[in-house]
Amino acid sequence: MATELGPATAVTRSAGRQRGGAPLLRIIPLHLYAGRPQVVLERSLRTSKSIRWTLISGFFEPVFYLLAMGAGLGALVGSMDGPNGPVSYAAYIAPGLLATSAMNGAVFDSTMNVFFKLRYAKVYDAMLATSLGPMDVALGEIGWALLRGAIYATAFEVVMLAMGLIDSPWALLVVPAALLIAAGFAACGMAITTFCKTFQHLDWIMWLVMPMMLFSTTFYPLAIYPRAIQLLVEAFPLYHGIEIMRALSLGGVGWATLGHASYFLVMIVVGVLVAARRLTKLLLS
Repeated sequence: MATELGPATAVTRSAGRQRGGAPLLRIIPLHLYAGRPQVVLERSLRTSKSIRWTLISGFFEPVFYLLAMGAGLGALVGSMDGPNGPVSYAAYIAPGLLATSAMNGAVFDSTMNVFFKLRYAKVYDAMLATSLGPMDVALGEIGWALLRGAIYATAFEVVMLAMGLIDSPWALLVVPAALLIAAGFAACGMAITTFCKTFQHLDWIMWLVMPMMLFSTTFYPLAIYPRAIQLLVEAFPLYHGIEIMRALSLGGVGWATLGHASYFLVMIVVGVLVAARRLTKLLLS
């Protein structure tokens, strides 16, 4: 069996049996983990020659939205109801744009890039021929998305501070919150990508991302919808990310904020497990 599946599977499965036992491995696949996801992350850093321009474009997109919608349209809209009272329209949409930026960066990295490496470049086949396991690949790719997300979030928060759009000491947690959001989308994005067989299938993912950006209270409050539509919007992951960001940036942190964060914790766990198992089925079976 070790000869058929390759050295990575033989080593990691043996380690998994020693660490967790069969019942645990059915839930948490430790046998798919070699403890070296940082190697996958390092490869992404070394091979991304155009990372400078990618980072620049990923940062300026939400900034342009903020200037156009916040400063431009905001002059017509006036103030909005924030968690602790009226706030400017720019202050209202800035947290939503930050959450959207985290989502977009994570989805792009975990779908387009992962699909090319999986289906065309066969990068993961080469990785799993070494001592790496499928869980290392999944965590390494998600870690790369988080690194980009951290840069975006930090730079965007500096812009928010410069424009006076932050009104709470909880804003110190905005960057960690952005990483949580990015991790949730990256994990689920990678898991879904393992089921895609053509680039056209990735269009379906983009078709889901755009409505989330437009309707998840990024630009206007949930109360404008009928109750039936509100329930649908509340099921969107981005809605929960925006609620976290608004609570941290404008005040209003409470138990509900923990509930929104729990949504992303579930996304991360489910996404990583599904992605690792799918990679095992596709590449090691």
